[in-house]
Amino acid sequence: MRRLALTLGVILTGIAVAAALLSWFWTPYGVTGVNIAGKLQPPGPQHWLGTDHFGRDLISMVMVGARTSIAVALVAVGIGVAAGVPLGLVAAAGRGGWVDDVIMRGNDLIFAFPSLVIAILITAALGPSAVNAILAIGIFNIPVFARVTRAAALPLWTLDYVRAAQVAGKGRARISVEHILPNVASLLIVQGTIQFSLGILAEAGLSYVGLGAQPPTPSWGRMLAEAQTMVTIAPHVAIVPGLAIVLTVLGLNLMGDALRDALDPRLRARVT
Repeated sequence: MRRLALTLGVILTGIAVAAALLSWFWTPYGVTGVNIAGKLQPPGPQHWLGTDHFGRDLISMVMVGARTSIAVALVAVGIGVAAGVPLGLVAAAGRGGWVDDVIMRGNDLIFAFPSLVIAILITAALGPSAVNAILAIGIFNIPVFARVTRAAALPLWTLDYVRAAQVAGKGRARISVEHILPNVASLLIVQGTIQFSLGILAEAGLSYVGLGAQPPTPSWGRMLAEAQTMVTIAPHVAIVPGLAIVLTVLGLNLMGDALRDALDPRLRARVT
């Protein structure tokens, strides 16, 4: 079952990534043109998934929307890793000290504001855009990676090989980079996969309320928002982007679970 879940997760994620990459070079139809005469066509030979209320091909819209969602989520996770992991390592190295307290209370402060609230604050100051959505999701990812890194690193500071490194004269920063980080990397990879899927959901949610990518750039969330008034007359317009979100997030979650089972030694021992 684990192998099947991993295979299915890789397939679903691979399809989304392949569609996003292909959309940079080719789509079946343009996504900025308007064809009112061909609006709300059901799936057929000419448009396999149908057209939207502007007559745009839904396959092409989903492909470019995949590029938008994946790019936003990927950069946001990158921000979380780049800022959160060093903060977590510093907090673990200064365990129980004032540096640890300052970092953790700062994380609590960020957690007090959901990503949507942060996005609204950023949008009020800078205006709605994909870049501001990246900032909002990325800022929310920072305390997530900081907490995970700190929690995984704290027990390692009591192990013999870390004490031996201290006796050898290595500083806390060097020990964190050379000994602690490699031993928490597997956990961070799993967490990154999970946050990537949550980032896609967050981007869709922000675009749904108009705070994400702006027209004419397609976005899965905005496609859902535009289709909500046409569900009864053209359900495929809402089903297509909804399935794209569900299947992509499902694939990433299945990959994350499989990676956790493969990389966590406690789970491997339990299975064997």
